[in-house]
Amino acid sequence: MLEDASASSFRQYLTIARLLAGQLDFQSAIRAVAMEIALIIPHDHMDVCIITPGSTFHTAYESGLETDWSKRPTALIDQSPIRALLVGEVDRYITPDASRDPRFHFEGSFSDPIREHGLKSRLHVALKVRGETIGALSFSSLTEDDYTTRDLAHAQSIGDLLAPYFFAIRAAEQAKQSAIVEAAARVREEALRQGAARLTELLEAERQRIGMDLHDQTLGDLTRFAKRLERLSLMESVPGEKLEPLFRSLQQSMQDLRQIIEQARPSVLQLFGLVDAIENHLDRSIRDSGLAMTWGLYDESKGESGRLSANVAITLFRIAQEAINNAVRHSQASRITVAFSLEDDVLALEIADDGIGISKAGNTGGSGLDNMRVRARLIGARFSCGSGAAKTFVRVKLPIMAEEETP
Repeated sequence: MLEDASASSFRQYLTIARLLAGQLDFQSAIRAVAMEIALIIPHDHMDVCIITPGSTFHTAYESGLETDWSKRPTALIDQSPIRALLVGEVDRYITPDASRDPRFHFEGSFSDPIREHGLKSRLHVALKVRGETIGALSFSSLTEDDYTTRDLAHAQSIGDLLAPYFFAIRAAEQAKQSAIVEAAARVREEALRQGAARLTELLEAERQRIGMDLHDQTLGDLTRFAKRLERLSLMESVPGEKLEPLFRSLQQSMQDLRQIIEQARPSVLQLFGLVDAIENHLDRSIRDSGLAMTWGLYDESKGESGRLSANVAITLFRIAQEAINNAVRHSQASRITVAFSLEDDVLALEIADDGIGISKAGNTGGSGLDNMRVRARLIGARFSCGSGAAKTFVRVKLPIMAEEETP
């Protein structure tokens, strides 16, 4: 403890405390005090392991030799060579040769740095705050049997000095992380609020459009029908030629009404995104066809398929829609698959089937393929299609940078 230290060591402890002041992260704090600590406990390697609160992980920060212990951002406590100390089974221990000490080399332990760097004599003390182990302070020497119990006592004194400061740094990092998470949550909440407000505006505008269409078109048609029927009702007999124009007009009015209803339906693409829209179209197309087809949709784009601009998403949907329609109608396939993938900043969309092929299906370059090719070109994407022994495919490759620059 501090009371047992010599006057010289006591001054060094005060210097360590002064050097710690203003250090805001673990690595900076370790580097700031390493030289002063080396005057008390000479070492070739020093590290501090800090336990992540509420978890089974810890992080190592090193001074002196750089090993793989600090190169792994976090590691399981169960795999630490000093796990007995980190879980509170012991508070300190010392070894003359760590390369031969079984305490460091149990099954699953990550003790390779001990052998790789020839670490021999080692001593370890727990960092405790209010009785809780928050980490460990470790010293290593390349010389065998280099540390004594006196060095272990000095290490404990240094650990007692460092522990409260490291506890404060850990708490500050937790608070910072919590603030980041809270800020991100607020951003998401605000985005949802704005999205809901925008959706409400769009729905209101759509309601007004539907009202005008119904008033100007459907209501006008129904009014004319009513007047015609009124005149026909006054006739003793109604010849067929009088009913036929009314029947055609009624069919046209029904078609117009269907179009209004279709336009009024919420767009899956707008509400849920490109992948869900394609999945919905694929499922509905096969189901409505009555064919015994199976299908699959796979998205391995690492989220890029959901970050496309509205213009690009609509274009890719139209290409997929046309390709799926062609496959359902002409391919005689048993299975259709749609796959998104990402490689070297290029987003790929492929629609494939195991059918008879493009040429046999009569699609040797018709307007459907031409339309898909033109659509791809308009968004800066590369279009290709073909048939092989295993599958027929339509493929679009979109450089992500090109997509970001698309207005």
